[in-house]
Amino acid sequence: MQILLKQVTIIDRTSRYHLQKKDILFTNGILTHIENEIITIADTLIDQPNTYLSQGFIDSYCNLNSPGYEHNETLQSGAKAAQQGGYTALMLLPNTLPLTDNATAIQYLIQQANNLPVSLYPMGAITTYCEGKQLTQMIEMQQQGAVAFTDGTHPIQQAGILFKAMQYVQAFNGVIIQCPTDASLAAQGQMHEGVLSTQLGLSGLPAIAEEAMLQRDIALCAETTSKLHVTGISTAVSINIIRTAKAAGIPITCSVSPYHLLLTQAEVDNYNTNAKVNPPLRTQADVTALQQALVGDIIDCVASHHLPQHTDVKQCEFANAAFGMSTIQHTFNAVATVPNITALQIVNLLQHNVAKAFNLTTQPIAIGNKCNHVIFRLDAHTTVTEASMASKSNHSAFLDKQLNGKIIATLHNQHTYINQL
Repeated sequence: MQILLKQVTIIDRTSRYHLQKKDILFTNGILTHIENEIITIADTLIDQPNTYLSQGFIDSYCNLNSPGYEHNETLQSGAKAAQQGGYTALMLLPNTLPLTDNATAIQYLIQQANNLPVSLYPMGAITTYCEGKQLTQMIEMQQQGAVAFTDGTHPIQQAGILFKAMQYVQAFNGVIIQCPTDASLAAQGQMHEGVLSTQLGLSGLPAIAEEAMLQRDIALCAETTSKLHVTGISTAVSINIIRTAKAAGIPITCSVSPYHLLLTQAEVDNYNTNAKVNPPLRTQADVTALQQALVGDIIDCVASHHLPQHTDVKQCEFANAAFGMSTIQHTFNAVATVPNITALQIVNLLQHNVAKAFNLTTQPIAIGNKCNHVIFRLDAHTTVTEASMASKSNHSAFLDKQLNGKIIATLHNQHTYINQL
């Protein structure tokens, strides 16, 4: 099968074709030609104005719920949604059943990727059962393919445990991921703590729960000089803390979710459970600060924080609803909607910086390399609807919203997704 791209702008800082506009031919899952003009009859022709080609996006924080929670999402449905969102690789949270806290579990997930349209990069749990008490055998998991270590939706609460974990991963230059939330400050919280939470009668999740733990984790990172990646950053104060830490040379990287970039606590009005996420949606001032930090290159990556949930735990009273939403299919669109963002910055946030932060090996856009690419436009729009969502869960605070950008195609080895040519 041949796929011909006409006059696409290549964005790949590792390729000699970076920022050049070319015709490109893929043949049976291999990039075979890059020329100023290619004249041939291909099985599929992609000839649209203002298209970009980059290496496939990499998601650094998502949960596909398998094994154990397939009623929320399966590897197949999650991978399909990811493919339609431009992703070719997913870093998976360990919060499954059983948990990914041993070498066998890492091997299992990697093997499951054989017939999927994306690569799976499992992350190992820092502590057994993600209980925050006893360290796992991280070296054994790293040897089997674990790309980072995190307790995911259960961030490490004890400073001593996290300190030991940071020392542990130094042996193999590993990366620790934290979504900073101090449980003692955020217990029973349902949404951002403020005037609106009081008006709605919902217990609040205060910003200080994030900011206090972030400061603690950065202090541990400075002491150990181990690599720390903090994700789910949601407040303006957190951005200032990270900016200061980076200026001091502390080896920290960070990522934000797509919904924190665009949505505020106002989405929760009328008790919209689709907008119940953790960390919670914050204020407009926080959204503005995150957008400015994104365009200003303070934020390294955008992670989907894809956490699909079953209808039974979303269509219920807000206080009883589960945290999380389905995001992976539209993370690119959310990033593209941020004011003043460029195509180069989008690729950095969704691919280049992710690979760099987690020591992932990628192939440059070059003749002879396997397909691992996404083609997208920024001058088109995408409307999020339940019918268009490939995830098993269609619960999203982006529903019925128009976002910028459009994924035209995603190519990964022999797997191809072509969007409405």
